[in-house]
Amino acid sequence: VQLQASGGGLVQAGGSLRLSCAASGRTFSRNAMGWFRQAPGKEREFVAAISWSGGSKYYADSVKGRFTISRDNDNNTVYLQMNSLKPEDTAVYYCAADRARGYYRGQVRDFDSWGQGTLVTVSS
Repeated sequence: VQLQASGGGLVQAGGSLRLSCAASGRTFSRNAMGWFRQAPGKEREFVAAISWSGGSKYYADSVKGRFTISRDNDNNTVYLQMNSLKPEDTAVYYCAADRARGYYRGQVRDFDSWGQGTLVTVSS
């Protein structure tokens, strides 16, 4: 699975953005997918994950209630809708695929295919 993230940009605090991750490959619809982010000087952190069917979703506490992950298996795309953005959400956002599993097990190391990242900047 090859991944291409897009949709990042500059937004004011309280605003919204929707990130997209387009996947190539025939296994996308069977893979758990995730979004991660890395802020300057910080380690990469988990943001959200979704099961192969979209029936199970998982969120970091810091984004719960503000971000929504979804997927369109017909179009090989996973989305991250980000609302009520805060300056601390500023980071490079990456999408990733777990090519071996359809469900998120809570293990970041399960994600073995990564996109190139898209920068989100939230101004105060």
